[in-house]
Amino acid sequence: MVSTDRLPGRLLETLGAWLLGLLWLLPLLYAAWTAIHPAIYATRFDIFAPVTLANLEAAWLAAPFARYLINTLMLVTLILAAQFVLCTLAAFAFARMVFPGRDLLFAIVLLQLMVAPDVLLVENYRTVVNLRLADTILAIALPYLGSAFGIFLLRQTFLTVPQPLDDAARLEGCSLLGRLWRVYVPLAKPTYIAYGLVLVSYHWNNFLWPLVITNSVTTRPLTVGLAVFATTDQGIDWSIVTAATIMTSMPLLVAFLLFQRQFVQSFMRAGIR
Repeated sequence: MVSTDRLPGRLLETLGAWLLGLLWLLPLLYAAWTAIHPAIYATRFDIFAPVTLANLEAAWLAAPFARYLINTLMLVTLILAAQFVLCTLAAFAFARMVFPGRDLLFAIVLLQLMVAPDVLLVENYRTVVNLRLADTILAIALPYLGSAFGIFLLRQTFLTVPQPLDDAARLEGCSLLGRLWRVYVPLAKPTYIAYGLVLVSYHWNNFLWPLVITNSVTTRPLTVGLAVFATTDQGIDWSIVTAATIMTSMPLLVAFLLFQRQFVQSFMRAGIR
């Protein structure tokens, strides 16, 4: 039972949380309002304003958003699959295998967490151009196929797996990769879910590197395509621009609403510290 002395404080905390949530939601509410109403209501609220889907249709036809969506799905899938495989193998090696220089190598991996991706922009561009991969989906994904944070997170999770389980699997005849697949990966499922959702969200919204390395419709992801669509060359029609914004962000919003419970529970169980 909550003490009456603490009740005003709890009420203030609740009110503050609601106000912060409303401030966070206001831009999205404005975009949704403008997207489904005629342009004359973009800066004027009228509860009786007519609802229309013409803005969404005009935005979809004005730019190749279907191609941008396919590019984004390919990009996110490639990065997700590569990071899960590479980070799992590296994390397992750092967590359970003993080899010379293990701690030093892991320290070098952790040092990468201190390097902002933007610092490597020029060098990454030069490397991709030398490999003749510029303006490709692989070029966008290449700097992100491995992740120091993913290695660290999975290593910390694998360290929590009881050693007797590993020993039992070894006595049953499981190979090294067999123990990884049958013991460690299933027990780390909450971590994979939490990390995967954050990973998808980040690369779905990543903008600067795809903008630098792509220059054609066949490779642009949604973020770059939306930026090109919203330039002054296209004319500033906020109803159509916000309609395009809603279309590009809708998959993430729907995914969050569908997996909200699993998302929160995964973070609570993943042991992220």
